[in-house]
Amino acid sequence: MSLLEQEVVSVQPLSGQIALVTGGSRGIGAEIAKELAAKGATVIINYAANQERAQQVLEEISAYNPNVYAAKGDVSNPEDVARFFDEILEDFGKIDILVNNAGITRDSRFVNMTDEQWHEVIGTNMNSLFYLTKIALPKMIEQNYGRIINISSIIGQSGGFGQVNYSAAKAGMIGFTKSLALEVARYNITVNCVCPGYTFTDMVAAVPEKVQEKIISKIPLGRFGQANEVAKAVSFLAVDGDYITGQCININGGMYM
Repeated sequence: MSLLEQEVVSVQPLSGQIALVTGGSRGIGAEIAKELAAKGATVIINYAANQERAQQVLEEISAYNPNVYAAKGDVSNPEDVARFFDEILEDFGKIDILVNNAGITRDSRFVNMTDEQWHEVIGTNMNSLFYLTKIALPKMIEQNYGRIINISSIIGQSGGFGQVNYSAAKAGMIGFTKSLALEVARYNITVNCVCPGYTFTDMVAAVPEKVQEKIISKIPLGRFGQANEVAKAVSFLAVDGDYITGQCININGGMYM
């Protein structure tokens, strides 16, 4: 093997692995998909509705990794999850890395929060974790290998005004992670959380400038995080996290809860 060939192999540690990233058409999810693809994984991007954004991410990734695909489906709907997961398993035969990233917000003070706002957030952010992992896990157990990485949030650790539904879901993800990690460690399956702090995504960009400044004033590093910084933590767990399980990695600029 030439030195050039050795270098190519060395930068493709996820070659041959199949990764599913939910909510992968934008923000943190899109950056995670790009990062895993850059490490050589075959990446399936799940998205709910925005086909144009999903296609854009596919085109960006295909410039350096042709093994990238899209799977449309509502992760809060168990029938929809079963449908697109069956298609993935039929096409690829396995799943090695599951990144539960899909999430929405429906902010409201609790006294004004509707049943719909509660159920929408719990359905997408929390119930999806159960639906997706329930299907992926038997395949991971069968192959004696798997990496499950759940994207929680600093709001799941510290709470957030007007975000009881979102905070409850993200805190639930942490408990889910710690408990499942204990059950599946014997099968060489790791389960971890990444908890982003205030990350500059479309959601944060829409916040008024004065509010942004107030948030930044509370961050020791003095800036918002970037989506690719969260993605690098996910990549680390997928590539080098063999002895890390049941943990929460905080990517929050030094904020303490």
